[in-house]
Amino acid sequence: MKRRVARRLQAALATLALAAATGAVLTAPSASAATGGATGYATQNGGTTGGAGGQTVRATTGTAIHAALCGRAASNTPITIEVEGTINHGNTDKVSGASCNTAAGVIELKQISNVTIVGVGAGAVFDQLGIHIRESSNIVIQNVTVRNVKKSGSPTSNGGDAIGMESDVRNVWVDHVTLEASGGESEGFDGLFDMKDNTQYVTLSYSVLRNSGRGGLVGSSETELSNSFITYHHNLYENLDSRVPLLRGGIAHIYNNHYLRINESGINSRAGARAKVDSNYFEDSKDVLGTFYTDAAGYWQVSGNTFDNVTWSSPGAENNPAGPDPQSNTTVTVPYAYTLDAASCVPSIVSRTAGAGKGLQVSDGACSPQTPAPTTPAPTPTTPAPTTPAPTTPAPTTSAPSGTNLSIGAGADGSGKADGTSYGNVRDGDPATYWSPTGATGYVSIKWGTPTAVSRVVVKEAAGATGRIGSWRLLDADTGAVLSSGSGAGAVTFARTTLSKITFEITGSSATPRVAEFETYAG
Repeated sequence: MKRRVARRLQAALATLALAAATGAVLTAPSASAATGGATGYATQNGGTTGGAGGQTVRATTGTAIHAALCGRAASNTPITIEVEGTINHGNTDKVSGASCNTAAGVIELKQISNVTIVGVGAGAVFDQLGIHIRESSNIVIQNVTVRNVKKSGSPTSNGGDAIGMESDVRNVWVDHVTLEASGGESEGFDGLFDMKDNTQYVTLSYSVLRNSGRGGLVGSSETELSNSFITYHHNLYENLDSRVPLLRGGIAHIYNNHYLRINESGINSRAGARAKVDSNYFEDSKDVLGTFYTDAAGYWQVSGNTFDNVTWSSPGAENNPAGPDPQSNTTVTVPYAYTLDAASCVPSIVSRTAGAGKGLQVSDGACSPQTPAPTTPAPTPTTPAPTTPAPTTPAPTTSAPSGTNLSIGAGADGSGKADGTSYGNVRDGDPATYWSPTGATGYVSIKWGTPTAVSRVVVKEAAGATGRIGSWRLLDADTGAVLSSGSGAGAVTFARTTLSKITFEITGSSATPRVAEFETYAG
């Protein structure tokens, strides 16, 4: 017992010494330094609370931020890091530890969960230094400025992204931040707010993105369609050339944003993406909505928007502007509550609330700013895995369904697939063929050209791979709602749901899964 106490004391002293050396100050436990709570899609999939319920640490250097992450008991121990001062290459070094995976020259939030980074005091500026979120979940970034991050020239950081998310990221809320550059790609800058490689359930709110060639993208290519469920609201996009955002696949809800001087193209929905575009104010801009630079069509639902001195180009083979009279060509239903400000007052309310240093004020839903009451949610410890599964249902049964297998003749897609496998193998009726993800987790979807009612699915594993599938979730890919969850392959029954795409997401397995068939039935 004495030896265990001594070891704990030594570990505590080491953490204190590291904090002192790097510029971190440990403070008493706190619910959260953040004001208010997450909104939009970040409220789904279990919600986004960051470091709520954990210890609060003050940091004045990038090294101190890394030290705070590395000083936790585990990679999912909740922590709030209050940042003040300028974070740059000169004060951001790699720190090692069992609860972190950091790198010099970038704020690295990698393979971790339950973290809040919030600017306090005189403010926090990440100067030429990006924030990289990778293989992580339940992250809050609030009240900070990130400026002049470069991908070429000197110094470089984070591939040129001010905030970049990639590789199995879930539940991120970025709020009241200012992201800015001093030019476009030719000057060495890239995107301000990028999401790639299976990033989902993200909200960007009350923020400013300006003076860059690229606002941000969702998906790195026309075939990288694993990113979805993104909300953008009450943001200012100012003096940007394009990508506000660029959407490749997935669903986005874009409301109450002010677009000012968008120079080349705006909301670029392509490769099957579906955008719900509500009550935004577009001003002194060009081609603010449509499918641009590709023949892979995207879709939009529009309502209540104001177009003030907006010009539109002529349609072409790879140019499909929504204007000059934008009309909806899809429908999108979101699973959360929200209140729209009238588009006419969006410039005013956004100017008073958006960006770092605005006191974290938000709209009251009637175009007036207010300071929301602090929230004190209960701690939500999770595993480092990027998903936060809904409560599980009993293990699926294995009884055979009746009726027609709706998957036959439908479409299919999903996350990365292992060599020699195909998404289509799960809907071909042949149990000898199969799809495998590139690792232990991944997802595969069945999709239809028109909304289809489904109340039962059957997932069959390939011969020689039975029992590999562990935990899973079944998702309405139109809305992100969890239809069911559990463990093991078999038959699953749920409330009859009309949708155009259904996703089977494997969140745990004993070895690389092999899904032979993903059958769907009306009842």
